[in-house]
Amino acid sequence: MRKLLLAGIAVAMMATPAFAANYRFVIVPKAMNNPFFDFARDGCLKRAKELGNIECIYKGPVEHEPATQAQIIQDFITQKVDGLAISVADVAAMTKSIEAATAAGIPVITFDADAPGSKRIAYIGTNNKEFGVALGKQLLKLRPDGGKYAMVSGGPGAKNLAERVDGVREALKGSKWTEVAGSPSFCNDDPALAVQQMTDMRTATPDLAAIVPIGGWPMFAPEGFKAFASRSKKDIDSGKFTLVVADTLKMQLELLRDGYANALVGQRPFEMGEKAMDTLLAIKKGEKVPEIVYTGLDLVTKDNVAQMLK
Repeated sequence: MRKLLLAGIAVAMMATPAFAANYRFVIVPKAMNNPFFDFARDGCLKRAKELGNIECIYKGPVEHEPATQAQIIQDFITQKVDGLAISVADVAAMTKSIEAATAAGIPVITFDADAPGSKRIAYIGTNNKEFGVALGKQLLKLRPDGGKYAMVSGGPGAKNLAERVDGVREALKGSKWTEVAGSPSFCNDDPALAVQQMTDMRTATPDLAAIVPIGGWPMFAPEGFKAFASRSKKDIDSGKFTLVVADTLKMQLELLRDGYANALVGQRPFEMGEKAMDTLLAIKKGEKVPEIVYTGLDLVTKDNVAQMLK
């Protein structure tokens, strides 16, 4: 018990800045059980340490729950933090939260998922329409012969995900690809549910030729994803079934390397976390910041996955 207590004190001491931070900036993900956001957290912590006068606070709902995200933001407004960077789970709910923060004198930016009609000052992240187009183009490049396809999405209220869906459809418009009824499914950022939905899609449409998850959710449950893909491995290897998945976390790169997917299109969450700190600090200093900062994409296939894993 004593060892556990001492360990807890040590962790607390490590987590406490060795300086009096001038600013407390908060990065609020859609869900803390989504490993994608761990990289945004790490970028935030790294940049805050480099700048030396910032404390990076990372907190969001454990699971994808827009109402909980709104309550967390309200708590930070009450605490009078110095700035908020939010990945918007639901545009309608977050627009109200952003307005409340702004009214309290707290600058707000968004990252990963935007709320462009709100009072947020800037957005940092992916051009989500282009992201969807890149996913669709990758599928078209791998399988120009077309067939039936389905998409897996996250939360129905997330504007960034809706833009990705539109991008995939735009890229495949006029091709031999046809989207099945019920696509996209919505997993609410739940990895296990995303894998189950993919299984259900294959069962409902035995001649389904491709699935395009527009976020990395199913691969965030690597064993479940591997089990799903293993049942279709012969079709994947022969080109009868294609998996083009969003994001490029290490676990995803390993699954691609091992033949459980055909291609990945990745974002840069670490950079989002870094730039969120830079942008909030610039705002606090009274500097003008760009309204939109796009962080780019990475295209990964079996040809360059080894390089990405280095």
